[in-house]
Amino acid sequence: MENGSSVQRVTASLRELAASMPAGARLPSSRRLVAEHGVGPVTVQRAVDVLVADGTLTTRPGAGTFVARATRTPTLDTDWQRVALGTSPVDAEGVLAALAAPPDGALDLARGYLDLGLQPTSRLAAAMARAARRPQAWSVPPAAGLPELRTWFAQQLGADREDVCVMPGGQGALSTVLRSIVPAGSPVLVAVPSYPGVISLLRSAGLVPVPVPTDTDGVRPELLERAFEQSGSRLLYLQPTYANPDGHVLAAERRRPVLEIAARAGAFVVEDDFARWLGHGPTAPPSLLRDDTDGRVITVNSLSKVAGASLRVGCVIARGPVAQRIGALRTVDHLVVARPLQEAAVDLVTGAGWNGHLRTLSAALGARVDALCTALARELPGCSWVRPRGGFSLWLRLPRGTDDVELARRALERGVAVSPGRHFAVAEEEAAHLRLCVPAADEAAVDEAVRRLAAAL
Repeated sequence: MENGSSVQRVTASLRELAASMPAGARLPSSRRLVAEHGVGPVTVQRAVDVLVADGTLTTRPGAGTFVARATRTPTLDTDWQRVALGTSPVDAEGVLAALAAPPDGALDLARGYLDLGLQPTSRLAAAMARAARRPQAWSVPPAAGLPELRTWFAQQLGADREDVCVMPGGQGALSTVLRSIVPAGSPVLVAVPSYPGVISLLRSAGLVPVPVPTDTDGVRPELLERAFEQSGSRLLYLQPTYANPDGHVLAAERRRPVLEIAARAGAFVVEDDFARWLGHGPTAPPSLLRDDTDGRVITVNSLSKVAGASLRVGCVIARGPVAQRIGALRTVDHLVVARPLQEAAVDLVTGAGWNGHLRTLSAALGARVDALCTALARELPGCSWVRPRGGFSLWLRLPRGTDDVELARRALERGVAVSPGRHFAVAEEEAAHLRLCVPAADEAAVDEAVRRLAAAL
């Protein structure tokens, strides 16, 4: 069987050969390359495909493979665009930082996406293959999503299927929901610290994020009430279950007061339920949706964090006229969610191995967080934190006077990637923090990463 290392070796060799030849020169025949490299024809073809894809080589049917001619584009004077565009409303720094892969050799405590060891990779591949072979796979799906997928989300979150609308991942769902409810220029209350993606979404849509502090039991009701009164906001965004970045859970005794405060303000509550299946222990609390008696709560959920970053399938659950508005804007924005992805998602989450994957994932994340807490206690006694009950990250409070961005830079120089806390803030914060994530680092890597972070601090 041909393996990836052979393909990489032949690719590197052919790239070096192409660099030594003039543009338009013909490479040796495939038969000769097979003999020279001691590999099979499939390996040579895969290597050629890689180099064709990146523009190093070009193929001509019946003639052979040639070194591609360099393309030259004229230098453009685009300064006029600065005048035409004006000030950019988009600040994606926090989101881009969360997506960026660290340099080779660096340990990753920055990204909240599962490493290959935690992803149900084989099940995903099998589900996608089966989905792609179905006769209807490439036809137009129902506007609100496949009935089977809507039913599954409804059962998981305690809703009726007719209230579920399938979305292209959690980020796309949040974008549609936030822009559906209030017009540009409106204030939106955000329980902080919060997910950088939603902060960027609000600002990009011309909405004004207003911070409402949280503690270990979630958003503080007395401050939430004051924020509604002072801002006149009609929308609250929060993560009641295993919040990003600190992993808190909205306390049971606060759920009803939060909804009552929102009701007095005539406001909607957007519940970002992205981490529902990422608990480290007992069963997660029910979604806030289950306490809602008047269609106030709009719940967003996604499979990306629990299965794989590229499984861009999620949902919105909304009731009443707002559901129609959200569905309409989703159609305008995206038309439909790709049917093969929906089919694969149904196959994955209804398969026999799904619950086992969730149990394994929960145990692994809990073990990694335990390792992180142990290492922090040993290496960084001057910092403080609260062990998260679930989710994928820990919120590390830094010693007074520490610059979180500078510390993150120094840490990366020492081979560990972390996220500066200011990416999760809406306004000035009392203290500097780092977000430390565990999905991309096992226990041994977590321990070494904390050692490097301590050296940087």
